[in-house]
Amino acid sequence: MKKLGEFKRLIVICFSIITIASESLVYAYFWYTNYSIQIRSNLWFSTRGHWLAIAIYVLLLLAFSTMYGGLNIGYLRTSEVIFSQIFSIIGTNVITYGQNSLMNWALMYAPTYVKMTIYQAGVSFLCSVLFYWLYRQIFPPRKLLLVHGERPYDDLVRKFESRKDKYEICHCIDIREGIDKVCQEATERYDAVVIGDIDVSSRNKIFKFCYGEGIRTYILPKLSDVILGGAEEMHIFDTPMFLTREYTLRIEERFCKRLMDIVLSLILLVVTSPFMLLTALAVKLYDGGPVLYKQTRCTENMREFQIMKFRSMRVDAEKDGVARLAQKNDDRITPVGRVIRKCRLDELPQLINILKGDMSFIGPRPERPEIIKQYMEVMPEFAFRTKVKAGLAGYAQVYGKYNTTPYDKLKLDLTYIENYSIWLDFKLMLLTLKILFWPDSTEGVEAEQVTAFKEEIYRQREADRSEKKDMPESSEPENEE
Repeated sequence: MKKLGEFKRLIVICFSIITIASESLVYAYFWYTNYSIQIRSNLWFSTRGHWLAIAIYVLLLLAFSTMYGGLNIGYLRTSEVIFSQIFSIIGTNVITYGQNSLMNWALMYAPTYVKMTIYQAGVSFLCSVLFYWLYRQIFPPRKLLLVHGERPYDDLVRKFESRKDKYEICHCIDIREGIDKVCQEATERYDAVVIGDIDVSSRNKIFKFCYGEGIRTYILPKLSDVILGGAEEMHIFDTPMFLTREYTLRIEERFCKRLMDIVLSLILLVVTSPFMLLTALAVKLYDGGPVLYKQTRCTENMREFQIMKFRSMRVDAEKDGVARLAQKNDDRITPVGRVIRKCRLDELPQLINILKGDMSFIGPRPERPEIIKQYMEVMPEFAFRTKVKAGLAGYAQVYGKYNTTPYDKLKLDLTYIENYSIWLDFKLMLLTLKILFWPDSTEGVEAEQVTAFKEEIYRQREADRSEKKDMPESSEPENEE
């Protein structure tokens, strides 16, 4: 298994090198036949100068491709790899256009860069499709054994089945059949074991067994695992320890984060003002209702504020007084609203919230107080995400979707909180640019969902409450999760 993993890594590296080299060769051709000739009138290039210009391009392309996942062949879907590659090419070419224009002391001829981008996109498409096909021939889907408990696991199975090119769940086994039975199954005919939402004691025993036997293991982390992921390693005498403490940004981090919010929000307010004006006109002319939609949300330490958006729903969207998320094909959304939601134009007024200090560019998305109350009835730990200021975008928006479950969103937001850095904020800002154009990130919740919890969860919660009322009080402590 170890040799297979190393071979797979080697194949992916080779694929990545060929892809980057092919796209860079297109740039090298345009550099020698066009760009360097234009620039030479103002700046003489030696042979080393040509190589330096091409090397800078290769490094930029490699950095963008790595950040946006354009080299994750076999890990991401082919469509995502192609999209990420093209997005990386566009980002690299925009920067390179500015760089070459500065060297030329005048704007370069833009249509040539557009032509080059089209050629590179074609090369990227061909490489991605070919490499994906080869990858599938060499590495078939992993055969998985799923270990689950009494909690529903259908959603987890669906997630794995969405990547049948990569995973195949061959068997599901209940932990109540016994740890020995699970360990025996794990050693038979599976490539990996998936440990679902089971009790900590059983999980640890199975994990240690798999680790000792060299069996690949996928584990669904609990909240305590996510928090420990950001813990500080310490050594007290000869004992390793993890240190967790009350989360707080250091003074220099707070200053840099706030400064970045002020500067970027002012710049974007100026740049996007024409789009904001056109959006406001479109919303007003459609039904004559108010342009802005204000709603109470919670930010740091549960402080309430009025978030601002361009109205995308009917004026009477919540006339019944029930707070609910947008659903797939929601008839409350107006035709104008569908367009501005797809383009994310409805979020632009939140730049004012950022400038006022109610929000930051990066942080957990602010929720409505009543929805937070609903979530906390099921998982009190949902309050953990209010340890930091709410954000326009965040970890859960970059790595999750609109309809990602609250529990998974909480894990993602805690990952951000426990691993905060200025660089992470900057990285998430760049990754947010990508998800703005990726349709899955705006997918609404299912029709049977009121918030991001499904209706059956509410029914189960009520059933559990009734059952507890009928049961005698017990002195046994409940499981943390």
